[in-house]
Amino acid sequence: EVQLVESGGGLVQAGGSLRLSCAVSVFTFEDYAIGWFRQAPGKEREGVSCISGKDGTTYYADSVKGRFTISRDNDKNTVYLEMNSLKPEDTAIYYCAVAQVPTVVTTTRRYDYWGQGTQVTVSS
Repeated sequence: EVQLVESGGGLVQAGGSLRLSCAVSVFTFEDYAIGWFRQAPGKEREGVSCISGKDGTTYYADSVKGRFTISRDNDKNTVYLEMNSLKPEDTAIYYCAVAQVPTVVTTTRRYDYWGQGTQVTVSS
């Protein structure tokens, strides 16, 4: 069974930075795309970023482009989301998820496994 564990969330002031980690227990980690999503209170879950399996192609939502950076370490089965210049509107629970394809996936329903989430709160 695939398991994902997010970490790195917390409380930060606007303009600050956080780095989220997503540790994935899966045998062939490099074959899967990993995505980061977030859900704020009263809002739908939205895609934030995604990284493909082997070639490291990335995708970013317009709302985070230029501020967030996704990366992966296939030796550690871990994906990171470096978040800079954080804004209050970035406040949400952040989830990582696995899609069982090697290419970038931007559709939420194509993700098969999800972590429990980590809270990110940005104060103004």
